Amino acid sequence: MRILVTGGAGFIGSHLTERLLSMGHGVVVLDNLSTGDMANLAHSKDNQNFEMVIGSVRDQALVQELVEKCDAVIHLAAAVGVKLILEKPSLSIHTNVNGTENILHAAANGNKLVIIASTSEVYGKAEKVPFSEDDDLVLGATANLRWSYAVAKMLDESLALSYSYEKRIRVIIVRLFNTTGPRQTGYYGMVLPNFVSQALKGDPITVHGTGDQSRCFGHVYDAVESLTRLLNAPNAIGHVFNVGNDEEVSIYGLAEKIKKKTGSKSEIVKKPYSEVYGFGFEDMQRRIPDVRKLEQFIGYRPRTSLDQIIDDVIAEQRAAMGIAPVADSGKNDAAA
Repeated sequence: MRILVTGGAGFIGSHLTERLLSMGHGVVVLDNLSTGDMANLAHSKDNQNFEMVIGSVRDQALVQELVEKCDAVIHLAAAVGVKLILEKPSLSIHTNVNGTENILHAAANGNKLVIIASTSEVYGKAEKVPFSEDDDLVLGATANLRWSYAVAKMLDESLALSYSYEKRIRVIIVRLFNTTGPRQTGYYGMVLPNFVSQALKGDPITVHGTGDQSRCFGHVYDAVESLTRLLNAPNAIGHVFNVGNDEEVSIYGLAEKIKKKTGSKSEIVKKPYSEVYGFGFEDMQRRIPDVRKLEQFIGYRPRTSLDQIIDDVIAEQRAAMGIAPVADSGKNDAAA
């Protein structure tokens, strides 16, 4: 197939582009490089089946042109990261909603398959875990701008399912849970690469809040595997899927694990949310995906261990900093 990947110069998008090219597909990447980086596509740019277009998903005419010459779209482009969302909430809403509407409108003209990347953020403050795709979504007050991203992504999902119902286009929605791994930057608040960077530099490892809040981290390779399998799963059309690992860890526990694995002397410090994000910031205590539906439909579920994910991020950052690899004191944590 010829596949349009929006946000293809980003963290997940660049890994997905590499995988699709290795499978023999043609790939057109659309990215405005606001958070993406051409360096992420170093392994793809010389492939004869690769095309790079610098532009925005908010450009309706450009989106229409690109979708027309492709067989499928994997729509990853979005304004993401807690830091960016709180700094520019209107940008998050406009980019996410307008971009998704442009993709769906263009795809409807040729009945193109569209995979829409949503987020675990849509579950909001729900307390029932693990989160299942048909669960109620519980968000906070609109006065708290922290929820603007979740609201935008909920609208993305509703738009996609509405187009599927009204115009019969083929749509699949994936809710990504804390995907991480090589190439992810911590600049926009992504916790795992931030912790690794702080540990390797000997800076304080900064935990926001009490550190008791927990998350599940999935490897980008598992997310890419899930997306490529969904491309070839006609039974998945019209459905919503959680995509993530269900291995839970507290944020303070994550900091301890990274400190041990890096052999760092860094101090782990706690910083109140009010000092980081301002008064009234809300966070979710737990976020665990139920991935049984994904496994049922594609015969696969993300299983890469947290230890392996951390090892991969440490190795990449050590190489970038010119730090020689060292014996990993936390290597046998899982067997201990």
